[in-house]
Amino acid sequence: MNVLIVEDEKSLALEMDEFLSNEGFIVEHAWKKSSAEEKIFVNNYDFILLDLGLPDGDGFEVLKQLKAIKDRDDAVIILTARSAVDDRIKGLDEGADDYLPKPFSLNELLARMHAITRRKHKLEKNEVNIHNFLLNIQNRTVSFGEERLNLTKKEFEIFNYLVLNKNRVVSRMSLTEHVWGDILEVNSDSNFVDVHVKNLRKKLAAITPIDWFETVRSIGYRINC
Repeated sequence: MNVLIVEDEKSLALEMDEFLSNEGFIVEHAWKKSSAEEKIFVNNYDFILLDLGLPDGDGFEVLKQLKAIKDRDDAVIILTARSAVDDRIKGLDEGADDYLPKPFSLNELLARMHAITRRKHKLEKNEVNIHNFLLNIQNRTVSFGEERLNLTKKEFEIFNYLVLNKNRVVSRMSLTEHVWGDILEVNSDSNFVDVHVKNLRKKLAAITPIDWFETVRSIGYRINC
């Protein structure tokens, strides 16, 4: 999943970047309100970690801009040193998914992100059973019975994203955005997405038939259940 960190305190932003990257997230930065709004206009994110006190404006304005864009479901966690209850209420009322006051534990941040993912996709825990394959979101593993699949990082991320969006057609562009990050920095005309999907399907099909893993011609992919 891809994350946008909107934080002008660079030491904290870099600390979050290192931690989340080690957990398998694709991380981008915006140090100012203006750059955050530019990135949000171009890309969709799974999570936006939003500081309120930015050097060129208030983080609430970024949240307002995001919520004004049609069909966006980026999860927003507000990270701020502001302790006023009114600010917390305002953030949640304006569409933020959670609020974490500074200083905070990075492990708590990760736990809240997992909790939001579970709520968003109506999961009871960090595991999804799909046609007897067990995908563990937290441990980033896929197994079939006692056998654990040897997936690359990108293969897991593709499978994870398709499973979380099961029964929906996921376009190649959406996969590119959520698995590789900033779509302006990758060549969306190449077939690298298809190559990774082909390798993933080969590993899954080596264990059991996967007629539920559908290629939607000229669009993308869908996992049916």
